[in-house]
Amino acid sequence: MHEMSLAVGVLQIVEDVAQRDGFSRVTAVRLEIGRLSSIEPEALRFCFEEVVRGSVADGARLEIVDTPGAGWCLHCSETVAIGALYDPCPQCGGYQVQPTGGTEMRVMDLEVA
Repeated sequence: MHEMSLAVGVLQIVEDVAQRDGFSRVTAVRLEIGRLSSIEPEALRFCFEEVVRGSVADGARLEIVDTPGAGWCLHCSETVAIGALYDPCPQCGGYQVQPTGGTEMRVMDLEVA
């Protein structure tokens, strides 16, 4: 389950920012997770709750912002919405679609006390 290592990475970011900016409590973490990222949000939520115990983010609310998938079709030269990697272009039906959005995961912001 790669969500556990991702949760550990998010906690590391939170702790680094807390140390740099001098706060001792995080009440919420907002993550952007793309639909094409191969990350299971509920598994990440479970892992996050486990790894933050005893840290500055203990008890913090995890907010997940879902980002839709997008791609550039090489055949029809259009930016199109895609629901999964390797989906065909909804415009022309071709399979030469390069993902351009929805593959990311990033910490958007923190709520601190």
